[in-house]
Amino acid sequence: MYIVLISVHGLIRGHDLELGRDADTGGQTKYVVELARALGEHPGVEQVVLLTRRVVDSQVSADYAEVFELLSDKASIVRIACGEDKYLRKEMLWDSLENFSDNVLAYLKSQPRMPDVLHSHYADAGYVGSRLSHQLGIPLVHTGHSLGRNKRQQLLASGIKRSEIESIYHISRRIEAEETTLGTAERVITSTQQEIEQQYGLYDFYQPERMRVISPGTDLTQFFPPQGDEKKSPMAMALKRYLKQPNKPMILALSRPDPKKNIVALIEAYGGSPALQQAVNLVIVAGNRDDIQEMETVSKGVLTEILLAIDKHDLYGKLAYPKHHKPQEVAVLYRLAASSGGVFVNPALTEPFGLTLIEAAACGLPIVATEDGGPTDIIRNCQNGHLINPLDKAAMADTLLQVLADKVAWRRLARKGVEGVRRFYSWPAHVERYLSVIRPLVEKTELITRMNLQRRSGTFRNQAIFASLDLNLLGDKVSLAPFLQTMQAHRKAIIFGIATGRGLDDALSTLKRHYIPQPDVLITGQGTQIHYAPNLTEDAVWARHIDHQWNIQAVRDLLKEFPGLTMQPKSQQSAFKLSYYMDPTVASVHEIQQLLLRNEQAVNVIFSFGQFLDVLPVRASKGLALRWCAEQFGFPLEKTLVAGVTGADADMLRGNTLGVVVDNRHLAELADLATIEKIFFSKQPYAAGILEAMTHYNFFADDKVGTAV
Repeated sequence: MYIVLISVHGLIRGHDLELGRDADTGGQTKYVVELARALGEHPGVEQVVLLTRRVVDSQVSADYAEVFELLSDKASIVRIACGEDKYLRKEMLWDSLENFSDNVLAYLKSQPRMPDVLHSHYADAGYVGSRLSHQLGIPLVHTGHSLGRNKRQQLLASGIKRSEIESIYHISRRIEAEETTLGTAERVITSTQQEIEQQYGLYDFYQPERMRVISPGTDLTQFFPPQGDEKKSPMAMALKRYLKQPNKPMILALSRPDPKKNIVALIEAYGGSPALQQAVNLVIVAGNRDDIQEMETVSKGVLTEILLAIDKHDLYGKLAYPKHHKPQEVAVLYRLAASSGGVFVNPALTEPFGLTLIEAAACGLPIVATEDGGPTDIIRNCQNGHLINPLDKAAMADTLLQVLADKVAWRRLARKGVEGVRRFYSWPAHVERYLSVIRPLVEKTELITRMNLQRRSGTFRNQAIFASLDLNLLGDKVSLAPFLQTMQAHRKAIIFGIATGRGLDDALSTLKRHYIPQPDVLITGQGTQIHYAPNLTEDAVWARHIDHQWNIQAVRDLLKEFPGLTMQPKSQQSAFKLSYYMDPTVASVHEIQQLLLRNEQAVNVIFSFGQFLDVLPVRASKGLALRWCAEQFGFPLEKTLVAGVTGADADMLRGNTLGVVVDNRHLAELADLATIEKIFFSKQPYAAGILEAMTHYNFFADDKVGTAV
């Protein structure tokens, strides 16, 4: 078999890859080079050529100007001209892709034989691969690596405006190229089933029957079980200075300092378990740092929380948190933990794949990991650990103790991890699975069916549905089921959002308990936090935006002795929300507002469910958060159905939205909305009331597709 891989952007060479040099030279460049090498080792492959862009630029190594580079006897890199010679970021290459495609076509026609398969990597190569596949009649296989629709949400969450995203990242061209590629490719290779359903599922040309999960390979020359010399390594010495009893077993956690990684919850679980503290040390490796104060806001916040949690539970001498580690020391950390009889833990709120779990397993280290995402597949394949609910700290601690306490079971898990990685996640295993997927395309033994593909007319997902949680979605399982089915049926046409007074962890736990899929937008803490799917990306700009004239200590002091108010538990408080129980027979919202205004505290005071009072920054509420999201996503309020039940939902319902007040026992809090003609009061309670409103507003009338392609 003769296979051509196409990877246009980045700096690609067969030695000393400059990983992390820039956003374009990372995991994908490493993946395609290792895939080419691994394919070249297989006896069923005659030739592998990796086509990439030729770069002639004094600012980068002369290696990237070499037209030909041999990787092995059967694998090579061929560099093809693509517009300007100098090195450009991938977003600047779109106007040169036809030039690259024509040059590739000329190169292929000059060779003794045509390839059997083209395999494109990323959207730009997908565009080129689609053109070549049509011109040459050669089947196209595609790997997206990263998808434009998901990337757009990440960029919006980071605070970049939609207009800037278009001008800098050309995101619409990228998404269009992805649609074209999905319509052409006979096979799409992904890392997880979740990637297929949650990310590719949003595309018009989504064809799940053409998609195959093939997990990336792992370099077993780097990740392998302990050899006996780990405890003499510089990393072992670095950890010793943190620990009173460094020879105890080690719980190892390794991730970047990101709230989604849930590291603080792990420390809380450890700090709340005397048995765990007595049995093991905890080692937290959260990236590299010099001065926390100089780090970007999100990382600084997470690392500060880590230090506060360590101090709160007085974990000094039991917990190591090294400031620096080199890339090659990651494998040493796994082996140190394995040689100590320890465990690797990934407590992330969601984990799309889980490469660190595979690396740890290859080093003979049992794993405990979140039940959300890729770890489910890894543990099912390798049988080398346990899944946990990342929001249940007590269960997390119990599971870790369980793994550490049974030495016979520990050895079995360690052995199965090593064996499982070799079987499912090594490069030879990857190549075997890969060839089994593409061979039928070459031999034409597998019928490729073509769906009646249609493009959606108008703006993608230009409608939205936002609902509160308690007494709205929750309360009636019978009506919740058809509501969720409706959301799934129209997932390409609408954005689904939930707005709740609950905190993030509480909201996620509640969604899990009621089998409600993660929404596209999750507004929590009465509008003080916004997170976006699929990876719970927090809108950090929103947090900065609402921190305007907010003085939480002044508000707390003013309300400290206010009659009829009792502070809610600490778990209900946050940096942007003060929460009280209020007795309405003693206190009034108006009096509280007047007190705060007289003392120059510009805030939002929200009363809900007949007993809860929340004080928020003046720029924060569910309604203001909803309108912020409308601006970010670009959906009009006039096409946004909003369902509410209590006073906390009032400003979501007012204005240009399509409001529905769902029938329930707290209608009195929204009684003043009855005079607004535009707001619909349903006759049905809970989710049935939202379904009733969909019919009332004829909400899905615009969910039509254009002509077949």
